[in-house]
Amino acid sequence: MTHNIRRNARIARLSGWVALAAFGTGAVAQTVRDNQVPETNLNIPANLQIFGKLDPNVRKPTAIVNDTVITGTDVDQRLALTVFNNGGRAPAPEQMDEFKLQILRQLIDETLQIQEAKTADVAISAAELDQSEAGLAKRFNMTVPQLRVALRKAGSSERSLRRAIEGELVWSRYLRKKIEPFVNVGEEEVTAIQKRIEASRGTEEYNLREIYLSANDGNRAEVFAKAKQIIGEIQKAQQPFELFARNYSEASTRGVGGDLGWIRLVTLPQPLADAATQMQVGQVAGPIETPGGFSILYLTDKRTIGAADPRDAKLSLKQLTVQFPAGTTQAQAQARAATFAKTVQSIQGCGTVEKVAATINAEVVDNDSIRIRDLPVPLQEIMVKLQVGQSTPPFGSPTEGVRALVLCGRDDPQQSAVPGAAQIQGQLEQQRVNLRAQSKLRDLRRDAVIEYR
Repeated sequence: MTHNIRRNARIARLSGWVALAAFGTGAVAQTVRDNQVPETNLNIPANLQIFGKLDPNVRKPTAIVNDTVITGTDVDQRLALTVFNNGGRAPAPEQMDEFKLQILRQLIDETLQIQEAKTADVAISAAELDQSEAGLAKRFNMTVPQLRVALRKAGSSERSLRRAIEGELVWSRYLRKKIEPFVNVGEEEVTAIQKRIEASRGTEEYNLREIYLSANDGNRAEVFAKAKQIIGEIQKAQQPFELFARNYSEASTRGVGGDLGWIRLVTLPQPLADAATQMQVGQVAGPIETPGGFSILYLTDKRTIGAADPRDAKLSLKQLTVQFPAGTTQAQAQARAATFAKTVQSIQGCGTVEKVAATINAEVVDNDSIRIRDLPVPLQEIMVKLQVGQSTPPFGSPTEGVRALVLCGRDDPQQSAVPGAAQIQGQLEQQRVNLRAQSKLRDLRRDAVIEYR
């Protein structure tokens, strides 16, 4: 069963309602037993013998893709760009080589996509790249020159950034030109999905990610220990769960960060379903024993079909921030945070925020359109219970200062309705475009001439 769930999750990237209607039923699949060769057209012998040796410690970070050179510098700068975009959270040193290989694969795919787009006369202008770069700088509250300096300090470059932007934009434009016009969705299909959605009203759904490790009778203890080690690394490191899934999982969802998508628990094996019912959003559970091995689960989100979710409420907030000087110790940070917390408690509604902030030289920023679910998980639980005029406990770090949020207003969500035909049709069309795009990329990889140096 888990095999088909993972396969469906990998194939179906639909969000929300259509994913429920199209892939909510699940299926049963056979587990591959020891020494049993999966049914493929590769004709792999059951008792194979390896001739020659592959040294996994030999890393080749440079490649030539159809005469386009990808250098080791390209890999290093793209990895630095990824770390920069992830708030400076870098992979652990022992994982660095694996992440560099993933970056190299990403750059190879990106190069193939740009090359294919050129054959279809699809290109991105310098003005469009400038506009996208300015938008990214604004997201980081920087000017473009400041962003360029920050990238160089992080070990990346503007060239690497613009190349990443070009790859994303040109492939999107290529799909709109060469694939989207040939994707059609019938009215009967849309109507059937609407009926299934309506019939599922009130059903709970879970958005899960999974790391799956296969095991047999001879190595179950060893695999269990490895799973415990991975959980320890996840809890210790400030890295997204999907990075660990890409690095460790043996499931077919490894390529999408272990994402199982929105699923109902009846489609999961009972041990996984039992674990999920006891999880809170943002929690990791495991190792969970299954007939074929062990699983580690991460609950990204959960919802009730057709019901209003309090985490969809839009908030009007004021944020107070006190920055710590460079070199602030943990003890000094805790002392200043205690003073900050005592001051924040004197706030009586949003009308007094600026006055109170002035007494501790705090910066005040307004935000009138953020949803609760867009906040970090620990803050979500607090904001759901917070009353208008109240503030959160202080949060932050010695390097980033201390902050608090004051709730000025809340627009609670209405009961969710069945989506319209146009929305469902758009989601289905996007899904089919993605499937064809994946197929096209596989063809490009198959036909490419790639030389590693």
